[in-house]
Amino acid sequence: MAHLHLHKWQMSRRTMLRGLGATIALPLLDCMAAIPNPSRPKRSVFLYIPNGVNMLTWQIEKAGQDYEFTAPLKSLEKHRAEITPISGLHHPLVLGKHHNCERVWLTGANVPGDGGAFRNTVSADQLIAEVQGVSTRFQSLELAIEGSSLAWSRDGIQLPAERNTQQVFNALFGVEKDSKETIRRRLSRRGSILDGVAEDANRVTKNLGSEDRNKLDEYLTAVRQVEERTKRADEWLNVAKPAVPADEAARLQRKLSMAEAGEYYRLFYDLMVMALRTDSTRVITCGIGGEGHASGIPEIGILQTRHGLSHHNGDPEQLRRLTATDTFLVEQLSYFLDQLKQHKEGDQPLLDTTQVLWGSGMAYGHSHGNANLPTILCGGKALGYKHGTHVDFNLPKIG
Repeated sequence: MAHLHLHKWQMSRRTMLRGLGATIALPLLDCMAAIPNPSRPKRSVFLYIPNGVNMLTWQIEKAGQDYEFTAPLKSLEKHRAEITPISGLHHPLVLGKHHNCERVWLTGANVPGDGGAFRNTVSADQLIAEVQGVSTRFQSLELAIEGSSLAWSRDGIQLPAERNTQQVFNALFGVEKDSKETIRRRLSRRGSILDGVAEDANRVTKNLGSEDRNKLDEYLTAVRQVEERTKRADEWLNVAKPAVPADEAARLQRKLSMAEAGEYYRLFYDLMVMALRTDSTRVITCGIGGEGHASGIPEIGILQTRHGLSHHNGDPEQLRRLTATDTFLVEQLSYFLDQLKQHKEGDQPLLDTTQVLWGSGMAYGHSHGNANLPTILCGGKALGYKHGTHVDFNLPKIG
């Protein structure tokens, strides 16, 4: 049977069926796939690894198109046309201030060198979410395999990250046990409580010193963020969550632990892919580990924490193990890119409309060096990126 081209009758992916007080999102139809590329969702994913890498085995030597992948990066060879390794980047306001690497990776905020109070600024993902996240159930999705959230509001308040994969699945696709009326009453009560907390806090502000007033201001800002999320949840209450096929739902709800690190990491990546496929969100951050407490990887024989390995003191065996963990983490990134390439939006891989930034806020964990940050930009061909080269800002300028 001939393929039907329905270009004259185009329908947005956000089109809903409304009736009986409920709203149901339509599946991806051919007529939706025919929508020109500019109106397709633009997506962003930010992935953070802690403690830098073993630069002795990581650093690519040659810039340009005919570069060779180093040992830890070999699994990305098949994605050469979709990635750009970048060398020589750093945050000018953070050099030498290693204890804030994770917090400022997406903000580049100024960290006081005199030990003064630090207040972060807005992270890049949240700026994008303000534009790209207005029509999705979740304006942004904050995850952490380990470590803390990478996302910071315009007020410099850290947004909470979810670490439990079952909770992530339930938020994205789970069927609510309570009726909509019960949920709405619960949301209303939460809103009333938050209003009361804000009123009480505002009353006592005038009696506080400047430091306490700043702390209370941060607290009230966090309360307002919860209020906004509560309001958003209420607005989406009549929109059914995307239906996930039973076999995929079972796979995404497996109970795994870091003892099965490969499967555990890939479960997080699979949840991210499904969130993007269903347009539940268009902006995701995921911390793959905290600077001080990223677990070992037992399945490849690494029991030490990544933080411990990064303080190798030049020991060859420790350096070998650090390279092994670098390789493992890059292999998980390669898997994520595989999945984004495999799933199509119309005739286009999901990867083409998704920019993925993978990297660390530290380069040399042993010396806490945070110049020449390991950075890989992936995907986003439909967003204007042209890949296939190693961009090296370490090289001296000629002339």
